[in-house]
Amino acid sequence: MKRNSIKIAGLLAFILISGFIKAQTKEQNNLPGWAFGGFVRPANVNPIISPNTDSRFLDPMTNKPSGWEANYTFNPGAAIKDGKVIVLYRAEDLTGVEIGTRTSRLGYAESTDGIHFTRKTAPVMFPGNDSQKEYEWPGGCEDPRVAVTEDGTYVVFYTQWNRKIPRLGVATSTDLINWTKHGPIFKKAFNGKFCDTPHKSASILTKLNGNKQVIAKINGKYWMYWGETHVYAATSTNLIDWEPLTDKNTELTILFSPRKGYFDSSLTECGPPSIMTDKGIILFYNGRNLAGDEGDKRYNALSYCAGQALFDINDPTRLIGRLDVPFLRPMESFEKSGQYVDGTVFIEGLVYFRNKWYLYYGCADSRVGVAIYDPSKTVPPDPININ
Repeated sequence: MKRNSIKIAGLLAFILISGFIKAQTKEQNNLPGWAFGGFVRPANVNPIISPNTDSRFLDPMTNKPSGWEANYTFNPGAAIKDGKVIVLYRAEDLTGVEIGTRTSRLGYAESTDGIHFTRKTAPVMFPGNDSQKEYEWPGGCEDPRVAVTEDGTYVVFYTQWNRKIPRLGVATSTDLINWTKHGPIFKKAFNGKFCDTPHKSASILTKLNGNKQVIAKINGKYWMYWGETHVYAATSTNLIDWEPLTDKNTELTILFSPRKGYFDSSLTECGPPSIMTDKGIILFYNGRNLAGDEGDKRYNALSYCAGQALFDINDPTRLIGRLDVPFLRPMESFEKSGQYVDGTVFIEGLVYFRNKWYLYYGCADSRVGVAIYDPSKTVPPDPININ
């Protein structure tokens, strides 16, 4: 009888352990073969860019010295120039009382290793008495995404914010410092139908040409995904004037949308430049979570996590894959404290540097972080969070 009790106890223990292992396995975060990752945060490095109260420049709009990056520094775009990583980051000054009520400008930082940066003391893009004043003042220039053509022309898509309507603006440069602003990207399309409709967050299509990441074309046209709530698309022949994809009624074509019960249940906002791969086109995006049963309860309500979606390379409007859990989520203290305490890893910059992918992101709308994906190594993405 004693031996039978021992056997029964052992069997129960085995069942419990097996169930526990099964539950743990079920909750592991495993990426599909087409996805990038995992991305690893370098130890003892982040955040790589933080506010600087000493920086000053003479603001042309007020004709007064401005502590232009004294409040918050976040949401970076990135590019490679002369063997260095250049990060353009959004910086908020001390005016206003909350995000959206201050003036934003774009700062410049460069690095020889992609991790340690030196910064310019003045912004490289900001509201001025120029052709874009009506679109950029007093809110400023926000949330840049940067890419480069094969001939070395840099293109930045950013949000022009006049505190009335957010619009996608575009500017070009040959050195990432001196920029020519070209204005709202949808100003000409369909007689300006979409120019005064709020729009932001552009992810232009890129590809690897050897070891260089450059802007790509599909069927002779430049291609971008864009949008903050839904994901849309647009094409261009000159990188300046863009035409949104529409249906027969000239209504925007939605490619994918938020999903109830998932980390991206509230919105799906396009991130850094999309990448053309042999598996298809990967779109990196930011997903915001809803509260309660409509969101994913494993993540904070209203938190921003990073996702990936796969589109058909022959039909870039056809969605063929999408991550059900984020590959990057708020984990570190600086990703969950600051201006956005619900937690944010907001991805906007992605560059191929020294045979690795460097991902630059905003931390809680307050600082800039970096995570690195080495294709030669297999490492897991961020673990699934269980509250």
